[in-house]
Amino acid sequence: MAGSEAAGRPAPACVLGIDLGTTSVKAALLMGAEQGQVVAESCSRETQAHTSSLEAGPQGMEQNVRRIVRALNECLAALPQQQLQRVSHIGISGQMHGIVFWKRDKGCKWTECGTGPTFEPEEVSHLITWQDGRCSPTFLSSLPLPQSHISLATGFGCATVYWYLKKSPGFLKSYDAAGTIHDYVVAMLCGLKKPLMSIQNAASWGYFNSRSKSWNTDILKKSGFPVHLLPEVGDPASIAGRTICAWHGIPKGAKVGIALGDFQCSVYSCLTERTDAVLNISTSAQLTVSMPSGFQPPETPDPSSAVTYFPYFNDDYLAVAASLNGGNVLATFVDMVARWTEELGLQVQEPAIYTKIIEAALAQNDSKLSVHPTIFGERHIPEQLASVTNIAVSDLSLGHVTRALCRGIVENLCSMLPVQHLMEMGVRRILGSGSALARNEVLRQEVERIFPCPVVYGKDVDAAVGAAMVMFHRK
Repeated sequence: MAGSEAAGRPAPACVLGIDLGTTSVKAALLMGAEQGQVVAESCSRETQAHTSSLEAGPQGMEQNVRRIVRALNECLAALPQQQLQRVSHIGISGQMHGIVFWKRDKGCKWTECGTGPTFEPEEVSHLITWQDGRCSPTFLSSLPLPQSHISLATGFGCATVYWYLKKSPGFLKSYDAAGTIHDYVVAMLCGLKKPLMSIQNAASWGYFNSRSKSWNTDILKKSGFPVHLLPEVGDPASIAGRTICAWHGIPKGAKVGIALGDFQCSVYSCLTERTDAVLNISTSAQLTVSMPSGFQPPETPDPSSAVTYFPYFNDDYLAVAASLNGGNVLATFVDMVARWTEELGLQVQEPAIYTKIIEAALAQNDSKLSVHPTIFGERHIPEQLASVTNIAVSDLSLGHVTRALCRGIVENLCSMLPVQHLMEMGVRRILGSGSALARNEVLRQEVERIFPCPVVYGKDVDAAVGAAMVMFHRK
């Protein structure tokens, strides 16, 4: 590379990928190489953005947008300036379903920081996330039926708007724009007057028809829904605009892609063959396979079906079993153990507990305990919570319980999209990914036990890398 610069040719352009996740922000710089592209630099920062909800109380799950943007700024400030100066394209993904509201002309203000201009949120609401529980099944059943292949659930952007419309209409009057958190960032970077949203994110909000690529405007208008808040919709991998300012050294005028789903970008970063299925276990868990080219989802959802069809790229779809119960179940278990020890007058830090329970479970090859781990419910059966059965005196150790819990997480996912079904679809290999799988050997053992085909652990299954790859391939 130094040689090409020495020869007077300009240094190769970089592509920046950003992922605004549920707990952290990640950034990755991709550069061209003979074998496609390589990750030159990457960085991650915890957002610590969770905040209490004034309107929804304990059912609400909200995040402070200023904290998310601060983590994003910290991430970019940590990347090498000379590489950021060569960025020609930016790809952005983030947590789907959620919604943030802002005032179009006061969404942010640009200020100077140590690494050049950056933006700070101004008149912006909290982000109401995909984990939000304010819309009860009763509330959801009172809403008009969407014309969409995806069932409406709590935490979906349009459901949240309906909730405000009915419970706190004054709130909506303060804002004239809305989007996912990553749509917001794209709108600010490009100075978009009206936010632009990809089909991937629009489908995740509900009341969106993926076949016609349009909102259910008529249905929404009839029920008094503020349709002016709905973003314009565009194809994934299209360009939303160009940066209106230099940003952390990235040149003004860099092309910014339309914001993408973190899920689709994670899959894009590793799925190269149609005979592969992707198993991701991070906060939540997903099992995914790409549908044959030309597949169209059914016109109406089957609410009892555990499989959802997500819009992907180039009009393709992914079949997804998306469980709400993944690494968050283990985190809750660790938290429970920590609280119990505290109640007993002892102090053990959570990371130490996590390490110890994994060690204990590795020593127990089997457990007769049966754990149904759905403490967070599932979208297709929200009322069915967790249970533990087959409890014998011999299986009460921490190791037995942890082993059974890990197995339960994998079995729950495979009950949603059965292994047999994957084999019939021609799946020959499982690509394992996600933070929970990466740090938990017991979980990996249980995955290998349940799947009859090889399981490969991808080191680079990463939404930020996927978002950059989408832009790279477009470039």
